[in-house]
Amino acid sequence: MPSPGPYRIALNGYGRIGRCVLRALHERAGAGIQGAGMQIVALNDLADQASIEYLTRFDSTHGRFPGEVRVEGDCLMIDGQPVQVLSQPQPETIDWKALNIDLLLECSGQYTSREEASRFTHAGVPRVLFSQPMANESAVDATVVFGANHQQLDPQARLVSNASCTTNCSVPLLKLLNEQIGLEYVSITTIHSAMNDQPVIDAYHHTDLRRTRSAFQSMIPVSTGLARGIERLLPELAGRVQAKAIRVPTLNVSALDITLQTQRDTSAEEINRLLQAASQGTFKGLVDYTELPHASCDFNHDPHSAVVDGSQTRVSGPRMVNLLVWFDNEWGFANRMLDVADYWLQIASRD
Repeated sequence: MPSPGPYRIALNGYGRIGRCVLRALHERAGAGIQGAGMQIVALNDLADQASIEYLTRFDSTHGRFPGEVRVEGDCLMIDGQPVQVLSQPQPETIDWKALNIDLLLECSGQYTSREEASRFTHAGVPRVLFSQPMANESAVDATVVFGANHQQLDPQARLVSNASCTTNCSVPLLKLLNEQIGLEYVSITTIHSAMNDQPVIDAYHHTDLRRTRSAFQSMIPVSTGLARGIERLLPELAGRVQAKAIRVPTLNVSALDITLQTQRDTSAEEINRLLQAASQGTFKGLVDYTELPHASCDFNHDPHSAVVDGSQTRVSGPRMVNLLVWFDNEWGFANRMLDVADYWLQIASRD
C-alpha cells in the first residue's frame, strides 16, 4: 500500500520526458516539487550532475525553470527540496527499498518487454509506470490512456504503460466519435517534430536509413506503432486502422491528420459540435477545441492531450471526415503521466 501523505515517486531516465515530468509537477504545485499529492524524491540517469542541473535550469523548448535549482552533495535541490541523484545503468544495482518509493516513472524508454520491465519489480520497486508503449500487450498489466480507460486500472497492477503521445492524442477522440457516429475505417498521418534519435547533420545514427539524414533539412517518413496502439485500446476498431508518420524540422509540437470513414452521414458542424462539447465536458482538461488561426508554436507547453482545430474540419462524401489535431508531444504526455500516476496511487491506497 502506498505511504500516507505525499506519494513518493522516482524517475528512471531524465531526458525530455523525465525533465518535463519534474517541471510539470513543479508547476502543478505552484512551487516546489510536491504537487497533486506526489513528491519526486530521486532520479536515476547516467549524465553527470552538472549536466543534470544545467538542463533542469535551462530548456530550449520550455524556457528557464520557474524556481531555484542547485546541486548539494548527491542531491538536486529544487526550491530547497532534495531529489537524490543516482547514476546506475542497471535497475538491480539500486536499493529501491531504501528509497521507500511508491511509484517509479520509467522515462528512459529502454524497457519494452515483460522480462525487461520486471527487472524493476524484482529489484524492489512496488509499481512502475512506463513512458512508452510496450512491444506487446502482455509486457505490462495494463496500457492506460487517461480519460479513455484509466478507470479500468486494477489497483493491484504493478507494471503499467502510459502508451504514446500520439495514442493519448487520438484515442479519446476516436472513442467519442465511434460511440456517437460510428467509425468504419481510420487513417492517420502523424506530423511529428524532430526527436533525439535523429542527427542534426547526416550521420550513422540509426538502422532506419531515413533517420541517418539531417533532422533539420528534411521531412522524414518513419515507422510508427500508432495503429497497433489504437487497436490495443479500442479493440472494436481492430483491423480498421492504418497510420504513418513524418518527422518535420521543428523543435516541438506535433499534429495528427486524421481521416475517418463514418458509418452514417455526418457534417463538419456535427463533428465540431461533438468535439467542442466533449472538450467542455467529458474530456475537459484533456482535449481542447479552437477555431482560431493557429500555427504549431502556439501549442508549445500546452498540457492537453489533444487540441482539435475546428477550422480545419472537413467532410466529403458525406461520410469521409478529416480532422487536424495539435498536441505538445512532450508537455501533454508528461502531464498525462502525472494524471495516471496520481490516479493509480489513490486507488491503490484505498484497496
